[in-house]
Amino acid sequence: MNTKPSLRNDWTKQEIEEIYHSPLLQLVYRAATVHREWHNPEEIQMSTLLSIKTGGCPEDCSYCGQAARYHTNIKVQALLSIESVLEHARKAKDSGSSRFCMAAAWREVRNNRDFDRVIDMVKGVNDLGLEVCCTLGMLTEEQAVRLQEAGLYAYNHNLDTSEQYYEEIISTRTFDNRINTINNVRKAGITVCSGGIIGLGETHADRISMLLTLANMPKHPESVPINALARVAGTPLEENPKVDTWEMVRMIATARIVMPSSMVRLSAGRIEMTEFEQAWCFMAGANSIFTGERETLLVTPNPGVSEDMQLLNTLGLKPMGKREEVRVD
Repeated sequence: MNTKPSLRNDWTKQEIEEIYHSPLLQLVYRAATVHREWHNPEEIQMSTLLSIKTGGCPEDCSYCGQAARYHTNIKVQALLSIESVLEHARKAKDSGSSRFCMAAAWREVRNNRDFDRVIDMVKGVNDLGLEVCCTLGMLTEEQAVRLQEAGLYAYNHNLDTSEQYYEEIISTRTFDNRINTINNVRKAGITVCSGGIIGLGETHADRISMLLTLANMPKHPESVPINALARVAGTPLEENPKVDTWEMVRMIATARIVMPSSMVRLSAGRIEMTEFEQAWCFMAGANSIFTGERETLLVTPNPGVSEDMQLLNTLGLKPMGKREEVRVD
């Protein structure tokens, strides 16, 4: 008998506030229960994120070391070759990853030879039997269709923060720009990966507002990354305090409850977490991590494959295989 509750897209801010601010142990227990109703609690999806074009971005995202206007130690790297990317994808698959994500530090996709090369990368990674994800900046509907036809499974475009706080973090594109790209991805039939970052100086109300926007989309994002700010020297937010792990647990648990069918991804910030802290995040409903042989998440430090496999083994967890898209009417 199927006892899953129906998915909701009509949450009120007050409802999410009550969930978010509930006593922590009660919140985690509720989230863990929802997680078991919708997912196999013994599986964690291993995803690999590769920067295929690094640095030199014209945007002014206050947290990002790849913005050209900030003086960081990140080296600009031109778009990688197709074969180089496919070699990374093969290694990722051999290491247990079922999802391979390619990121380019672009403001927006342009219809040129670089985009043609990305299309060929998507085809090649798809042929390897991996879920293919891209994050390339703003995207038109026509460009999204090209990516879908090439075999793209998911497109990442994070909201980053609430609509109300957004202009404090980024001025070179609007919150509506982000929503428009997500809508274009949906229209093309690609699954959506969209979440945000905590530790930007936002309030609890901002975090709740961001989750409200995601949870009330016509269809929940299939993937919801929850990132802790990775403080990059040379960026405006480099002196922000480290995000408290209990804040991450609270965000993950709330996301799991209001978007139960989504993959909730424990993303940036894991390098500063102990095994115990990561285990709490898994108990709260996170069921995906980013890993890789380079031990970086784009341009910031991240645990490596062997470390992550040891963690999963300690906790009695196992890597998830490639999934078929889950459709919920």
